[in-house]
Amino acid sequence: MALFLEYEDVLKRTSHLQASGLNIAQVNTILAALAKQLAPVHNHYRWRPVLKDPKDEMVLEAAVNGGAKTIISFNLRDFKGAEKFGVEVIQPGNFVRRLK
Repeated sequence: MALFLEYEDVLKRTSHLQASGLNIAQVNTILAALAKQLAPVHNHYRWRPVLKDPKDEMVLEAAVNGGAKTIISFNLRDFKGAEKFGVEVIQPGNFVRRLK
């Protein structure tokens, strides 16, 4: 839940709203659709500290405890250390290209 709330906070920042061209109502619609697809991940073990930012640590812990193989982020530099857990970090554009 904490990670979802972090995503909500980030998506509703003025700078992100301006960059995306979305308004709060549209972001709320996207978040509601996303919430329906999510499965809770129980953190059986906290892997901290590995990364510099505690909010990034939350993402890494969810990925490791949830068995994710990939984290998709523009912020590759702050996720150095994720590879220790077998989690690859790639940028969104590279991920989309892989899907093709």
